[in-house]
Amino acid sequence: SGAHLNPAVTLAFVVFRRFPARRALAYVVGQLIGAMIASAVLYGLFSNIVTAFEKEKGIVRGADGSQLSAMVFGEYFPNPAVFGTNADAFARVTHTQAFCAEAIGTALLVFFIFALIEGRNSGRPGAELAAIFIGLAVAIIIAIVAPLTQAGLNPARDFGPRLFAYVAGWKSMAIPGPRGGFFSVYILAPLVGGLFGGLIYDRVVRPGLPRETATKDT
Repeated sequence: SGAHLNPAVTLAFVVFRRFPARRALAYVVGQLIGAMIASAVLYGLFSNIVTAFEKEKGIVRGADGSQLSAMVFGEYFPNPAVFGTNADAFARVTHTQAFCAEAIGTALLVFFIFALIEGRNSGRPGAELAAIFIGLAVAIIIAIVAPLTQAGLNPARDFGPRLFAYVAGWKSMAIPGPRGGFFSVYILAPLVGGLFGGLIYDRVVRPGLPRETATKDT
């Protein structure tokens, strides 16, 4: 399948790499379903631990502050584990800052993916190493962005688990979340950022690559 695993990556491939739109829809549905199934498995394995954590911290699931346990599934800004869940914590990262963090992080991700699979890039790693380099890129981006937004970078990774968390009892702490804005920050921003990263790669980097080594786009 090409292991897109991310609607932002799939959309960038549709726009810049002639990936069929009909296939893209199936990919996105699969990504969402996969994220929800993974959430169910995670909850099945760790539900007792999550419940014990809530009891220890005095967290009432679905009430203010319960994003400290809900963050196992969806993302929140700023990172509740780093800054807490009160008004002072919220003031540290605005909606605009969170949107920009997610957009820039996803732009970098798509930029790196395009560079690593580029047939005209003679310096790219072999196919067997590309996934490792992409994973390293993701790890670096997460290390930078996670304190701000938990580094969603992937609409399916956020929305699928967020839906599960809503059903599992976190209710309004999952959707719309304690501050709202989850759609713009964790769904729209990665989609916009992915397109921006693809655009920058194609307009700035790709024109300078040698055409004689061109191969079919992945």
